[in-house]
Amino acid sequence: MKRIILLISLMIFVSSCKDKKDTYEDPELVAEARLQEHPGKALMEKHCYACHSPESGTRLAPPMSMVQMHYLQGDITKEDFVADIVNFVKEPTEEKAIMYGAIRNFGLMPYQDFPDSVIRQVADYLYETELPQMRGHGGGMQGRGMGMGQNDQENTVAKTGMEIAQATQQQLGKNLMKALEEGGPIHALDFCNVQAIPLTSQMEKEHNAVIKRVSDKNRNPDNAANKEEKYYITHFKQSVQNGREPVPVVIPKNGKNKFYYPIVTNKMCLQCHGKPEEMKPEVLQKIKELYPEDKALGYSENEVRGIWSIELD
Repeated sequence: MKRIILLISLMIFVSSCKDKKDTYEDPELVAEARLQEHPGKALMEKHCYACHSPESGTRLAPPMSMVQMHYLQGDITKEDFVADIVNFVKEPTEEKAIMYGAIRNFGLMPYQDFPDSVIRQVADYLYETELPQMRGHGGGMQGRGMGMGQNDQENTVAKTGMEIAQATQQQLGKNLMKALEEGGPIHALDFCNVQAIPLTSQMEKEHNAVIKRVSDKNRNPDNAANKEEKYYITHFKQSVQNGREPVPVVIPKNGKNKFYYPIVTNKMCLQCHGKPEEMKPEVLQKIKELYPEDKALGYSENEVRGIWSIELD
């Protein structure tokens, strides 16, 4: 009888140990999973990435990882970190700014009408987790984009093309943000109609390159893609749809080099390029007045709207 009781006790002990082993949770993994569910993460991606994207091709302001790095100085407490972020976002001024290089490159952040609760949730998430570093140079430059080998010269062309695309995007984006701030989407449409191409021409002279923004669903007839450009638009659409990081394409041609890289939509783009049923009627009417043959509607976030087509010596 004692042997039976001992055997049963041993079985219960082994089963108990097995259950404990199966249900053991790594504290670091649990903490990481909780951060992934943090409401500040979704709010940051929804509201902040429109300008502070980690993708170099769609960035109108420094990436959020860079913002995080500048504000996480020394042994700052979460309370002070959150307070600093809220204080600046609620009323951006040069006196409050700590990212002077960002103001020089992108201009002062325009006022954003976000509730305190949204800003605090985003700041709380930024304090608790380490964001991935910005992408767009680094690994994105390795390889020729179409699976072909890339030599040093083509790497240099890809780097130069990306720098020109970014500089032009920043110039256009900075002025577009100002137009949106001053008069909303209607004023922004007037700005694009009159100033977008002249500003691009100005950047062409500055960089000694031919710079075009083209699309298979163009708004301005001057931005219509040709047959070759449509091919690469399709290529980049497939890359983005499959979740792959877009890689610049460099094509040597007639003693020059062609550079292609996608233009991807963000939330700000959808004010004038979104689905018609989700846009304001007065904005749709303005588009019809300025661009009677417009094709550039119906987009969602993170879709390829066109490409940079840049010709370099």
